[in-house]
Amino acid sequence: MKRLIYLSLILSLYIFGCQSSDDAPNTEPESNFPVTQDLYFPPSNSEEWESIPPTSLGYNDSQIQPLLDFLEEKNTKSFIMLHHGKIVLEAYMNGHQAGTPWYWASAGKTLSTTVAGIAQDQGFLNIETPVSNYLGTGWTSAPLEKENLITNKHLLTMTSGLDDSLGDDVSSENLQYLADAGNRWAYHNVYVKIQDVVAAATNQNWDTYFENQLKNKIGMTGSWIDLDNLNVYFSNTRSMARFGLMIYANGKWEDEQIVSESYLQQATNTSQNINLAYGYLWWLNGKTSFHLPQSQIEFPGELIPNAPADMYAGLGKNDQKIYVVPSEQLVIIRMGESADGSNFALSNFDNDLWEKINAVIQ
Repeated sequence: MKRLIYLSLILSLYIFGCQSSDDAPNTEPESNFPVTQDLYFPPSNSEEWESIPPTSLGYNDSQIQPLLDFLEEKNTKSFIMLHHGKIVLEAYMNGHQAGTPWYWASAGKTLSTTVAGIAQDQGFLNIETPVSNYLGTGWTSAPLEKENLITNKHLLTMTSGLDDSLGDDVSSENLQYLADAGNRWAYHNVYVKIQDVVAAATNQNWDTYFENQLKNKIGMTGSWIDLDNLNVYFSNTRSMARFGLMIYANGKWEDEQIVSESYLQQATNTSQNINLAYGYLWWLNGKTSFHLPQSQIEFPGELIPNAPADMYAGLGKNDQKIYVVPSEQLVIIRMGESADGSNFALSNFDNDLWEKINAVIQ
């Protein structure tokens, strides 16, 4: 049954992907939409958060309730839309309460990317250097000469070349050689080793460094919890929105640069030539082709055709979403259960949701 669902997803994505532009891909880093001086940041030590009426932005008020009804029908627990930092829509449904933690799933990979960038900015590590420089040799079961090819950047871009068919366990015996690093894109939980790299490089516990350099500075709540052999972040919805806002602001929070703009430009643009729709653990829209988890097939067209071409996203199991859309000055968060019964990070729900969002904002 799971195989049938997956094949159906592949086929449907192929069909709507083929409808997209055939323009040549731009794999060079693109500048984010300029952030003007009036960008709003909520206080870091308070739950206060300014809002703005959707009608003041020219949004279609008559389409807001259909959007919320669709979200509720699709097992959503919470939804937030920010425009230039201020709340335009915020809703909790299906028994979920504001302030209640929920898991980010793989959308939280973007936290690991960001913290790695902070550590590089501070001179603790270099993403271009081998992982073994920080973890020592033998962190995989690959031959030493192959293991030493794997850099931190390969972890961030899903191009380690390690076997992705051996499950979620990232102990060394399960990290077996399949291809030389950089030659194969495969969605693999080995990315979590970047947390160990940061801890080793900074000589600090991962949680402590994360809290001091990111979480506390932007007023996030939440914690890392071991779930199915992975370090998964849980927080309330507004904390996810705070993180999305900091990314939208090109790495700044108020007057402090949390992570360098140059690093984020690399992280949110095509990072390798195999999967054009992937940065440093960020999914990228607007490219001419894409790959999906657990597949080596290249699909033509955009990742989410209904979404703006400049959108990039943190996508997690059961439809956890962080959408950042510079051209529309939007950050959009969705937390909840699986919308359509698929547990993949990307599903048809993304495209359907953007159809509803577009009816509101356009």
